[in-house]
Amino acid sequence: MTTAPQPATQPEPLWTPGEDRVARAQVTRFHAWAAERHGAPAPLPGDPAASYAALHRWSVERLPDFWRAVAAWCDVRFSTPAPQVLADPAMPGARWFPGATLNYAEHALRAAEDPARADGPALLYVDETHEPVPVSWSALRAQVGSLAAELRRLGVRPGDRVSAYLPNVPQAVVALLATAAVGAVWTSCAPDFGARSVLDRFQQVEPVVLFAVDGYRYGGKRHDRADTVAELRAGLPTVRAVVHVPLLGTPAPEGALEWEALTSSGAEPVFEQVPFDHPLWVLYSSGTTGLPKAIVQSQGGILLEHLKQLALHCDLGPEDRFFWYTSTGWMMWNFLVSGLLVGSTVVLYDGSPGHPDTAAQWRVAERTGATLFGTSAAYVMACRKAEVHPGRDFDLSRVKCVATTGSPLPPDGFRWLHDEVAEDMWIASVSGGTDVCSCFAGAVPTLPVHIGELQAPCLGTDLQAWDAQGKPVTDEVGELIVANPMPSMPIRFWNDPDGSRYRDSYFEMFPGVWRHGDWITLTSRGSVVIHGRSDSTLNRQGVRMGSADIYEAVERLPEIRESLVIGVEEPDGGYWMPLFVHLTPGATLDDALLDRIKSTIRTQLSPRHVPDEVIEVPAVPHTLTGKRIEVPVKRLLQGTPMEKAVNPGSVDDAGLLSFYEELGRSRG
Repeated sequence: MTTAPQPATQPEPLWTPGEDRVARAQVTRFHAWAAERHGAPAPLPGDPAASYAALHRWSVERLPDFWRAVAAWCDVRFSTPAPQVLADPAMPGARWFPGATLNYAEHALRAAEDPARADGPALLYVDETHEPVPVSWSALRAQVGSLAAELRRLGVRPGDRVSAYLPNVPQAVVALLATAAVGAVWTSCAPDFGARSVLDRFQQVEPVVLFAVDGYRYGGKRHDRADTVAELRAGLPTVRAVVHVPLLGTPAPEGALEWEALTSSGAEPVFEQVPFDHPLWVLYSSGTTGLPKAIVQSQGGILLEHLKQLALHCDLGPEDRFFWYTSTGWMMWNFLVSGLLVGSTVVLYDGSPGHPDTAAQWRVAERTGATLFGTSAAYVMACRKAEVHPGRDFDLSRVKCVATTGSPLPPDGFRWLHDEVAEDMWIASVSGGTDVCSCFAGAVPTLPVHIGELQAPCLGTDLQAWDAQGKPVTDEVGELIVANPMPSMPIRFWNDPDGSRYRDSYFEMFPGVWRHGDWITLTSRGSVVIHGRSDSTLNRQGVRMGSADIYEAVERLPEIRESLVIGVEEPDGGYWMPLFVHLTPGATLDDALLDRIKSTIRTQLSPRHVPDEVIEVPAVPHTLTGKRIEVPVKRLLQGTPMEKAVNPGSVDDAGLLSFYEELGRSRG
């Protein structure tokens, strides 16, 4: 297979952690401890890269030993211990810690048990005024205890589903933890989702309780959601109780319960001890081509995976403040809430990422004293285009890591963060998926950062790149494969009784291993490059390239706000590759810009990937979680009718799709 251009064998790192930082990192201390007690290879003094590579190799070759060590290091409280870690390593169907019982919410509220921390902030809530409002550990624990008792009084039992139509506010965290405390199953959507999109998700799982907001504020405007909530109530016949969360201050609609009345008794929390593989929550795929997949993950699997990620990879602990810009409709919200597991203060921002200006998220990071600031690659690139200067204009001295996900961070994004935020900044581009609610590759505090690369595969993640014949490759583009199970892999999809939809989603192409649907390169230096979705790969005359490579090159041009590239196989054997461009205000797609776009792709990537046409569009369509919609657009361009190609409720602006449908029809 011909590959996308690769970096030089030994490029200069953009950032290298100092010796003190390496020594202080939790992963360094974990490695030494695991070598003493769990059979991990001894660390190699003075060689963090070789040490991490050895630790990672042990973590995937000796999965039970590694996960037993993580559970012990992170002090997981098993109310019933398990006689073994992994009963059956086959995928799908691996069984972790069979017989063990525990509770996720109990771990999330442990810091409240420490008298020295009880009055400190568990949450810092920020709206568009950018003034942080703290919620103490003791207050959070009391509200969770009260709400869990009320849920039980309402008849909610372990395994029942509890749904929430809430923004990123403290009430959502309380409701999630109370649901988990009862042993019920959480599921949420952000209130910018329309009624049809929410019902497509919630109707699948048949919730018995609905937490619903009256509205929210975004972009300086008030958005009333009373009518949408009424539609949800009408469309969810299994809901026995509706809890009104009055963010806009409106009274509860008829038949709804008041949030305040359910959270003020101060009852001590009671944590239902559930099996390790008991469902914790249901997340949803983007649902661009049909109903979203309802992905079920377990209390124990998420607890262990998130403790590993947050403690060992993000290096977070009780002194940290953890801020990730997200909404309750994206798995990063669930990941953010898990910051409580390691005792960190979690920063919740409910507002537009760019209000009152593009620098909004940096302002929130400053005002909350965030130590890890997570955002999207798209936001970083928007700041670069808007010529924001975070390091000059804000006090970001407490930020020790800027992390990005959602799409690959382009090389220029790395350079901009280094130049405009801080030269001594740990930049962590991470990649994973809703499917595992975690990362496959990304942050390692002891390793250098190279431009355009993720630092390394995560511990316990047997990440490989496979060619079309199922052979692992290095320094070549291949399919992203996870060759051994992870605890947070779905225990099942909801309403998939025989498991066929689950198997078809990940195990059809290469039975027995997880194929995620991304193109990646594992470099011989141990780093990872993400090239975009493999099911929307550009394949010109046998030369394969991820769409992310095109976006990174084209969107450097100041005239291009965003782009979308599609490779369309035609019935006569031809291949049509259009590039759709959304221009910045004042820019014109004239011959000069056309020439620059084509020249950029020809010289920086490959002459074969110069688009056949460059077409201006009013905007690029995204999923509701902000990812460019490639496969459904490809189907529209191939002449598939709209109703079969895409679920309009999964798109941020469904009106944009008619352009592509018409273009496909006219070409047909």
